[in-house]
Amino acid sequence: MLSYLLFTATIGGIYGLLALSLNLIWGNTGMVNLGLAGFFAVGAYASALATTAGGLPIPVGWGLALLIGGAAGLVVTLSTTRLREDYLAIVTLGFAEVVRLVAANEIWLTRGTDGVSGIPGPWKAALGQNFNAAYFLIVLAILALVFLLTRRLDRSPYGRALRAIREDAQVARVAGKRVLRFKTQAFTLSAAIAGLAGALYGHFTSFIAPDLFLPLITVYIFLAVAAGGTGRPAGALLGAFLVVALLESSRFLVELLPAITAVQRAALKELLIAVALILVLRLKPSGVLPERIPAAPRSAKGVSS
Repeated sequence: MLSYLLFTATIGGIYGLLALSLNLIWGNTGMVNLGLAGFFAVGAYASALATTAGGLPIPVGWGLALLIGGAAGLVVTLSTTRLREDYLAIVTLGFAEVVRLVAANEIWLTRGTDGVSGIPGPWKAALGQNFNAAYFLIVLAILALVFLLTRRLDRSPYGRALRAIREDAQVARVAGKRVLRFKTQAFTLSAAIAGLAGALYGHFTSFIAPDLFLPLITVYIFLAVAAGGTGRPAGALLGAFLVVALLESSRFLVELLPAITAVQRAALKELLIAVALILVLRLKPSGVLPERIPAAPRSAKGVSS
């Protein structure tokens, strides 16, 4: 039971990284990234292949996942600079599908649908049954570091510039903000975080395959950020753990129902998750932890409004 709880908590932490990644680009900047699963997969494959085929240390693999995920985000952003902003969602969705198809078909690089197995975990052989607990602490430490970074950005002048772009990019441009530069930086950082999350996932499960990076992951993370509180790192983090809790609890609930097939159980599980999240959004439209908008400074005394 303890091992299962640690496994679930670790997956929750990895989803938390994805939620912080999406919150930075969607909640703070207003850019819709429907290809989150693609950046997640890029990081997972980059680190897995570097540490298995390349024989590199695990921390180097994680670093490569950050760099390659960020580079992929930079390429995607720059490729849409001459397009309307809403086309970014279409481009990122296409990017995720391209990554999945390449992973499934380029056997020489990704081993195809057989996936990459035997991905090493840090001190896995020495830790034995304590590996899940140790890895959870590693994920928790990285999650805390990324959370503090995103919260610092959120409260800084840089974060205020991102929110200004989210509200009205044209006004921000008139005010002297380099909108394209801010968007590119935010998307690159967001993609790098998603890539790191993929690397952590691969080294935890020891196996990755194209079918593990379906668009449903992106849907879950969007629901997590929306339910937790769009535009607030703490809300995104809370929403990620709520979604993982719903995913796991619904699995047990459907098992209690008699006389239904496995396909019906899977469909019912998704239905229960959808209903629960609809209720949350209905009762808390701004999320469980809504974004805090700082009050405007008061005018100085003696100055007429």
